[in-house]
Amino acid sequence: MLTISADDIDGALTFPGLVETLREAFSAGAVQPVRHHHTIERPDGAASTLLIMPAWSDFQAAGTSKDGYIGVKVVTVSPDNNSIGKPAVMGLYLLLDGPTGEPRALIDGQRLTQWRTACASALAATYLAREDASRLLIVGAGALAPFLANAHAAVRPIREIRIWNRTPANAQKVAAALEIPGVSVSVATDLDEAQGWTDIISSATISTEPLVKGALLRPGVHVDLVGAFTPDMRESDDEAVRRARVFVDTRAGASKEAGDIVQPLRAKVIDPDHIVADLHELARGQKTGRETRDEITLFKSVGAALEDLAAGIAVYKALRPTAA
Repeated sequence: MLTISADDIDGALTFPGLVETLREAFSAGAVQPVRHHHTIERPDGAASTLLIMPAWSDFQAAGTSKDGYIGVKVVTVSPDNNSIGKPAVMGLYLLLDGPTGEPRALIDGQRLTQWRTACASALAATYLAREDASRLLIVGAGALAPFLANAHAAVRPIREIRIWNRTPANAQKVAAALEIPGVSVSVATDLDEAQGWTDIISSATISTEPLVKGALLRPGVHVDLVGAFTPDMRESDDEAVRRARVFVDTRAGASKEAGDIVQPLRAKVIDPDHIVADLHELARGQKTGRETRDEITLFKSVGAALEDLAAGIAVYKALRPTAA
């Protein structure tokens, strides 16, 4: 069994390559039960979240049992880790042989999540962002921020990136470290102003109060919402969701777990039909993404086990011994 580190993953993947891997995976499909979601309460009143995300190749759809994989990701989310200098998200990914169940690889789950999450957003942007989108606003300066910047720049002609964070010093750190050829990077000091400036907003926070405001969105903008992974969190307000054509990674996950979708549905700001399509439908050509230059599009990602499985297989195939 291979043990695959974060550095190994960085050497095995490219942003354009993983975007296309995910496109193929969403088109082909896999078996992915809705993830297990558990709250771990502690005596100090704080809480962590335990996520267990299984998926396996759809052998019946493929018509064979001779090939394929099983995978499971175990993730913890501890928001207060930031105060002690540790990442909020930790995890491991176990990849197994499909027919035999033999362990094939133990993969750094944190890095795998960063790659697949960013590339899923970039995949959505290939359908939803304007082809000439050149200005990108990153909301949040966590570990995912540079991955989102690189992934979006891999699929659209990004020339300017602004990064906003509640703590400006953290945004400055990300901006200083981010190097993408031909792209200028700066810190956004006024979030409201930056929302009216950008072509793509990519937000990855654990906010419980809306940061993306519908009244400020200009025609043609694409909104990519990556954070807010529980029904009580949200990154966009009702007006943003109401004004936009809304897309999700998976309907089951978004309608159950994503506060940006759950709360407007509960308040009857939108109805279920307001969700135009998920990534399966877009990748298979069953639904249309952006239809006009001026429409506002919104993609809500909560994470799909299919993404981890596809990324894990790609990493394993790139690194396994040639005789395997």
